[in-house]
Amino acid sequence: MTTLYESAFAKLNLTLDVLGRREDGYHDLRSVMQTISIRDDVEIDVGTGEPWKLLCSAEGIPTDECNLAWKAAKVYCEALHKDPEGLEIRILKRIPSGAGMGGGSADAAAVLRALNRHYGSPLSIGALAELGAEVGSDVPFCTICGTAMVEGRGERVRKLPDLPDCVFVICKPDFSVSTPELYQKIDTVAIAQRPDNRAMESALLAGDLGAVAENVWNVFDPIVTSDHLELNYIKSICNSYGALAQQMTGSGSAVFAIMPSFEYGAVVCNMLKDNYPQIFMAKPV
Repeated sequence: MTTLYESAFAKLNLTLDVLGRREDGYHDLRSVMQTISIRDDVEIDVGTGEPWKLLCSAEGIPTDECNLAWKAAKVYCEALHKDPEGLEIRILKRIPSGAGMGGGSADAAAVLRALNRHYGSPLSIGALAELGAEVGSDVPFCTICGTAMVEGRGERVRKLPDLPDCVFVICKPDFSVSTPELYQKIDTVAIAQRPDNRAMESALLAGDLGAVAENVWNVFDPIVTSDHLELNYIKSICNSYGALAQQMTGSGSAVFAIMPSFEYGAVVCNMLKDNYPQIFMAKPV
């Protein structure tokens, strides 16, 4: 039996635009995504000689074939005609679920990378990301990591210059948002403001954190905030203590702020921690 170890990094959407519904029922997106240092730890025992098993440290996470990490292992083994002769996947959860931070996708991507390494890296990272698209929309990006433009249903990933060094504060309120319901809702509303992805790309190319912050925008943010005004409270605290930008990530409900320094970030965490225990500081990775 062999044990594999892999980190699964959370993601933030620096920009997120929904371009419209596709014929297959999904939506075309355009988003600049960033992986951050908040991570789950994934361990895989290969060759257990037992039926497949998945264990997770967090309650409420599926531990069967519905889990994206399990699906990723199945897709990889079927695509490359590998028989691992028994698998056990163990996930130490740190990424909050229902946050829009891609926790399940990150776990799936970690499984793909670990199994690919175990079998001698027969797939390039690009090919591995393509395989990840069969598992979930965020899996291709979470496989590649870093800073990237993500388009289509998530299957088209183009690396961008690294985000300048900064500190993120991420606050996950008690509620979560149904992603399918949110996509249904966005089909019925006029989108008043869209992100300028070209300007965001230029800001990254210039290494200008201020310009990056100016171009942070998520079309879902106003829709979710209209139903959950406490997001405005979280953002106002961040803004009051020096945040360069503050915005919801993904389909929510976590809000992130780009802070100019660790010290400013620590103050924001201190101000929010009594009401919001799920609060984190992170760096881009």
